[in-house]
Amino acid sequence: MCLGIPSKIISIEDSRAKIDVYGAQRDISLMLLEDQVKIGDYVIVHAGFAIQKLQEDVAKETLGYFDQYLQALAVEEGMIEQPVKKTKTRVKKKN
Repeated sequence: MCLGIPSKIISIEDSRAKIDVYGAQRDISLMLLEDQVKIGDYVIVHAGFAIQKLQEDVAKETLGYFDQYLQALAVEEGMIEQPVKKTKTRVKKKN
């Protein structure tokens, strides 16, 4: 079984792209991907190839589940005492 983590495209050149996953970056191929992608899109990568484009809301929801899992694992392993709560920051628009 393979675990696919949503990866954000940060640059594209021809049929290659650079992705970012939790701050780790790597180059991948877009050759197997049927959908057109642009910078900011999310993809699932397997063996160095993007194999599926994801909707942004689905990618972010999935990454949220990974965050919860990783924090639970860190607590279980004694790396942290309790999960870190994320807060949403609202920016007020200037009139």
